[in-house]
Formats: sequence, structure tokens, C-alpha cells
Amino acid sequence: MTATTALSAPPPPVRPAAGRSPAPAARRRAVLHWIAVHTVAVAAALFFVLPFVFVFLTSVMSDDQAMSGTLWPTEWNWSNYAEVFHTPGFLDWWRNSLMYAGLGTLFTVCSSVPVAYALARFRFRGRRTAMLLVISTMMLPPQVIVIPMYLVWAQQFHLSGSLWPLIIPMAFGDAYSIFLLRQFLLTIPREYLESAKVDGCGDVRTLLRIVVPMAKPGIAAVALFQFFFCWNDYFGPQIYAAQNPGAWTLSYGLESFKSAHSVNWNLTMAATLLVMAPVIIVFFFAQKAFVEGVTLTGVKG
Repeated sequence: MTATTALSAPPPPVRPAAGRSPAPAARRRAVLHWIAVHTVAVAAALFFVLPFVFVFLTSVMSDDQAMSGTLWPTEWNWSNYAEVFHTPGFLDWWRNSLMYAGLGTLFTVCSSVPVAYALARFRFRGRRTAMLLVISTMMLPPQVIVIPMYLVWAQQFHLSGSLWPLIIPMAFGDAYSIFLLRQFLLTIPREYLESAKVDGCGDVRTLLRIVVPMAKPGIAAVALFQFFFCWNDYFGPQIYAAQNPGAWTLSYGLESFKSAHSVNWNLTMAATLLVMAPVIIVFFFAQKAFVEGVTLTGVKG
């Protein structure tokens, strides 16, 4: 063999060492990565789920067992939920909470959508100043204006002892809802609106026929935020409806229920679960629209 032939010959293939194969090593790394990721996810899920499991298990225990250290009920007392419903005033609290959350959500959406549409699509003098004023109201703590607002509703309108001082202001827009909807409406292409104008649609018809159907995820997110706020609101009913037990909501009535049943933790947990159930059910069925609406609000500034 000549020197030229030796130099031009291809090098021999490199064989992996005995007992080492790159494919099994890659599979092992992928399996370890999958186990690590899913272990963290399962741990985080248990962190959020276990309190609800504890509340549920305690709610079906007997009174004596709820006070003990036993975590699993020896007897499943489903009658605790019936006893909670038969508590005087509990059904009234349900009705008041549904009225407060339902009307509050409806008023907020109907009043915030037109304002957000105007701030997102109309060009007028002072548009940025108006947006800054809307955002600045989000920085104002409600405790600052609670006393003058209470005096106005109590002395001028004589609506103390009811939930109307909390519901009526929502018909005039909500700063956070306006801001969230405005950010979402900026993601709608202007070509759709211009095409509607060419077809003869006015501003109101364009809003109802084009903008609202395309903004359903954003509207759903705002509606869910407002529903959750009204359903869980404790501060507002305490200020305006504390002196009238017939106007209490579930969030405020649950505190009095706990005081009346301070020893019966099984009944207290059953009432707590009944208060949380509507919020969990609503979010379970609307989570897709909720996540989509919140995600798309940050596309444009």
C-alpha cells in the first residue's frame, strides 16, 4: 500500500464503548425529565386540592369526629348539607348573593364594553387623558371613599340596609373591566371595522354586530372577574347591609353562621363548601374563554 492510498482511505468508524448506547441514554434522560416535571406538577396540584378535600371530608363527619384528629370519616353524614339549608336565612343569603353577583356582572359588562370600545377605536382630543383617569381610579383604595359614599346612599337615597348601593354604581362602568376590555379590543384588526363602515353600519351597529361577537373571550374574562368579586365580596355587604339580616350575602352570612355553629365544625365546613361550589362550577365550565381572554389582552398596549 502506498502512502497516497493510506492518506486517502477513510478513517475506520468509531464504535461506542461496550455497554454504552446513545439511544438508551437519551431515553433515560427523557424519562427522568418527564418524572421531574410531572412530580412538580402533581405536588403543586396537591397543594391546591388538599384543602378542598379536607373541607369536604370534614363536612360529612359527625360533630364529635370533626373535633377529633381523624382525617377520614367513619360515617358519611350527608344530612349535614340538608341541615345547613334549613338554617334560618341561608336560602335568603343565596338569593341575595345571586342577585348581587348576577346584576353586578350584567351592569358591569353592559356599561364597560361601550367605554372600552370608544377608548380603543375612536380618535378624539383627550383620549389618553381619559384613559389615564380610568387607570388612576384603580389606584384609589375603596376605604378612602367608603364614608362619604355611605353618607350619600344612606342620607340622600335612603338605601342603607340593602345591596343597591353596591349594585347601582356598577351600571356606570368599572375601571379594571374597562382597561381589560380596551386591551382586548386593540387586538381586533381595524379592517373588520372599516369593512362594516363601508357596508353602512354605524358605530352602535358595528359594536353589536362585529366587535361584541369577536370580543367574547375578553367579555367572558371580565364577567368572570366581576362575578367572583361580587360573590366573594365581604367588605361591601358589611358596610351597607350589616343592619339588615334579610339583605346579607353568603360571604357575610357565613361569618354569622360560623359564630352560631362555632363548635359544629362539620356544619361550618358544609356551609363553606356550598358557598364555594358555584364559583368552582362557573370557572370549570368557562375556564377556556377565561384563559383565552386574559391571554389576548396583553398582545397590544
